Amino acid sequence: MSEKDVIKETRTRMDAVIDDYRRKIAAIRTGRAAVSILDNVMVDYYGTPTPLNQMASVHAPEPQMLTVQPWDQTQIGAVEKAIRAADLGLNPSNDGKLVRVPIPPLTEERRRQLAKQIHDVAEDHRTAVRNVRRDANDRLKKMLKDKLISEDAERDALLEVQKLTDTYIGKIDELTKTKEQEIMSV
Repeated sequence: MSEKDVIKETRTRMDAVIDDYRRKIAAIRTGRAAVSILDNVMVDYYGTPTPLNQMASVHAPEPQMLTVQPWDQTQIGAVEKAIRAADLGLNPSNDGKLVRVPIPPLTEERRRQLAKQIHDVAEDHRTAVRNVRRDANDRLKKMLKDKLISEDAERDALLEVQKLTDTYIGKIDELTKTKEQEIMSV
């Protein structure tokens, strides 16, 4: 394994952190209806916790409304109960065929709470990027110690890993700023 392999693997792992961050902040609701809000909802489907999006169609027909249509109509009550239990501040209702989930406008206090939550998630992911950097640096130093690479190659690789770290932390900051603006805009 060369230093280029270490850098390539580091980039792949940091990409995975960014993808995870995008998924996490997509699930944090803004004032508008987005089907990703319900991504983390688990429904008790015949005794098995099942993700809502694997047992129902979720649509956003209007900016302030989500609709959920279970493929198995007998599960409509379980779907409604699961959305209520997910603690998203949503109050679903069903008409026998469809679960309607009105998205209430966010209060100023709730907007601040969500912004704080986004910052917490962002910090966790920044830490994850730094952990990937640490792992890569440790591997490079071990390769130097085992005389698999030269000191120059190690120094260049360490600089490259640091540049990657700065780039990916910048991406997290950019995504955070965008999501925060989305939440804070009325």
